[in-house]
Amino acid sequence: MQNYKQSGKVLVSRRLLVGLGKLVVFGLTLYYLRQAILEASSHSVFSFQTLRQIWDTKSTALFLAAVLLPVNWGVEASKWQFLSQKFEKISFLKAYRAVLVGLTLGFVTPNRMGDYAGRILTMHRKDRADAIGAILLGRLCQLFATVLMGSGAIAYFVFKYYVPLASPVGFSVLLALLLVNGWALALLFSFQWAIGLLERGGFLRRWVHYFSVIGTYSSAELTKTLLISGARYLVFMVQFISLLWAFGVHLSVEEYVWGVSGTFLMKSVVPSINALADIGMRELSAMHFFGLMGQDQLLVLGASLSLWTMNIAIPSAVGLIFVLPLKLSNSR
Repeated sequence: MQNYKQSGKVLVSRRLLVGLGKLVVFGLTLYYLRQAILEASSHSVFSFQTLRQIWDTKSTALFLAAVLLPVNWGVEASKWQFLSQKFEKISFLKAYRAVLVGLTLGFVTPNRMGDYAGRILTMHRKDRADAIGAILLGRLCQLFATVLMGSGAIAYFVFKYYVPLASPVGFSVLLALLLVNGWALALLFSFQWAIGLLERGGFLRRWVHYFSVIGTYSSAELTKTLLISGARYLVFMVQFISLLWAFGVHLSVEEYVWGVSGTFLMKSVVPSINALADIGMRELSAMHFFGLMGQDQLLVLGASLSLWTMNIAIPSAVGLIFVLPLKLSNSR
């Protein structure tokens, strides 16, 4: 009993420290974002007249970004439908509903953990443990697409603005990026090895059941999941580029691609408290990367906030329609 109480206290302490750490990161992010906005506003051309020009002359770009909204989450639904067929065959519409429910519940949970609960709640089977591993696999594949493109962005900005490639530091950066992506890809295609490590660990063994389903996906299935994740990343990128162009951020295709990729990478690697906290990191990253390329940071901020509203806030509100009818039970 004494040991149990002590372990409970340690667990609470760890959770408290992690929670405080996330709050500190969130607070610092908002502080630096505020400072960046104040600095940018001193030499920005952004005004309400700019917004009027966007609606009057850039309606095509805004329309494209809006049309791609259901496509974005439709691709994610297609990925979930494909991954879930290992344990339950579902229709595309049901997969789409599950994605929206997960998005809504993930809106107010740390690191969008509610996404797991949302998708599981829409399933009929009593034992939904396999779904956890499938959801994790989908997120890992999406993260790999973000890291792969983000690595290219890091290389682009480092070699263009900081150090040349033909230098010891430049070569080290390139080698590190290649190793990270190679290791991540190797882990995805040999997850059974990682399962073996979990089984050997004492306190990790209890999680093996949830992740073991990942090891049952073949190389062909993993490749298809990665391709779907890449397609969704491309849709997301086109949306952001359309909004940037509409807000008056005019660059070459290469600069658009690497600026957006760098923004997505920074947003993904920093843990967040909830979807609202994502605003700070994404906008701060976008303002930094596009600011390096000499763009008006407030215009970038407007485009980034529009992207968040379009892809997260609006679908989360729509998802409430499907969350309210859900019936909870002990088995769920």
